[in-house]
Amino acid sequence: MELWDIYDENKQPTGRTMKRNDWHMKPDEFHLTVLGVIARPDGTFLITKRVMTKAWAPGWWEVSGGAAQAGESSWEAVRREVREETGLDVSKADGGYLFNYRRINPDEGDNYFVDVYRFVMDVKDEDLHLQEEETDGYRFATLDEIKGYAAEGKFLHYDSIRQAFEL
Repeated sequence: MELWDIYDENKQPTGRTMKRNDWHMKPDEFHLTVLGVIARPDGTFLITKRVMTKAWAPGWWEVSGGAAQAGESSWEAVRREVREETGLDVSKADGGYLFNYRRINPDEGDNYFVDVYRFVMDVKDEDLHLQEEETDGYRFATLDEIKGYAAEGKFLHYDSIRQAFEL
């Protein structure tokens, strides 16, 4: 059973945990998620396509990320998530933490902070080992291509993270 730490509205740990996807959070409680944007020196970005079996946003494009597990720092979580989903080790990549934002979903009881990272790596096709349960393909996309997916409503979180692409 996966546990997530619960944070207060100031992003301070409360000392309590919740079960993964057990949406009974109070309005001033949050969990922590991370996103890792992978930029290549040629100006393209690694994006992955969500598997069609996902309950939410199947077939949409995204960057690697997910929830931090209980006791795990943001940095540990982004390293783990990127490695699990793509096989890449970002621990020695250029870049790092950029910014944080939060989502409040009172009707769903799912409030969360998102720590956004950007890593610059010279990634090649043979470097990738995708997690089949999570991803249904990948591509190295230009900013304009990503904007196109976002305009079609097929890129997850684009409006919240676009500055990570536009550096």
